[in-house]
Amino acid sequence: MTLIRIENLKKYFPVRAGLLSRNINYVKAVDDVSFPIMKGETFGLVGESGCGKTTLGRTILRLIPPTSGKIFFEERNILDFGDERLRKLRREMQIVFQDPYWSLNPRMIVKDIIGEPLETHLTLSRKEQEERIIELLRIVGLNEDHMMRYPHEFSGGQRQRICIARAIALNPKFLVLDEPTSALDVSVQAQILNLLRNLQKRLKLTYLFISHDLSVVQHLGNRIGVMYLGKMVEIGSCEEIFSNPLHPYTKALFAAIPLPDPELRKELVPLKGDIPSPINLPKGCRFHTRCSEATEVCSKEEPKLREINKEHYVACHLFS
Repeated sequence: MTLIRIENLKKYFPVRAGLLSRNINYVKAVDDVSFPIMKGETFGLVGESGCGKTTLGRTILRLIPPTSGKIFFEERNILDFGDERLRKLRREMQIVFQDPYWSLNPRMIVKDIIGEPLETHLTLSRKEQEERIIELLRIVGLNEDHMMRYPHEFSGGQRQRICIARAIALNPKFLVLDEPTSALDVSVQAQILNLLRNLQKRLKLTYLFISHDLSVVQHLGNRIGVMYLGKMVEIGSCEEIFSNPLHPYTKALFAAIPLPDPELRKELVPLKGDIPSPINLPKGCRFHTRCSEATEVCSKEEPKLREINKEHYVACHLFS
């Protein structure tokens, strides 16, 4: 069953210049992206920094207004929602940000941080609200003693647990996890990933997991979407993409994963040149300027995302 369905979603940021600040161009952060997220799954979104992953996640939540397209949540186009319906929708869709320190108000104690969404969206007595906060802290591995402390008194992993407690406070159905472990130590990353996996089973959550670390996505994900300069270039199950990556960019990402054994050698996938400017994108396939397998058609025509194997989609002229 589909929980989220994205259709032809675009988000362009204007580039202004001159005394009158006229629009001279656009940064196409998300450009005609379509894919579904199934209920109960973890959809991993990967790609280099600046490819549009975070913008896509925030646009899905309507934290950023899209330029065009459709976003369906339980078959309802949320772009048609007014302020009141959107406010109610906030209970169903939440986000965990990358940096747990900057996403917590340093002047608020943990009790108020986690209690804020409860106070905004629910009608609870003081006793009920406090009981719910204690329950949430225990769910994420903290305890009642932490309620009266400030964010600076916690470690990075503990802060991220507080952020997760705040995100699940209203029993949402969908969470955007925006690189929730990238700012943490490796040992703490494993703890947070295990916590997220346990919460998903316990609370029947659906995740959009944004990351640049393919090994992390493999640990948690069911399906993977690979983005490059605002475009989705490959979508498939974790098993399929890890065993049979098809797009040259996906192959390059896998080749960049370090191996724990220094005696083992990997065949590197050569990438030419630098990432093109998102303001002046190359014609045709956006990856052709760096691709060792590019042909003449790659510089002229933009490839469409098409199904190559069962539910394995690739946007590449090599498979057209």
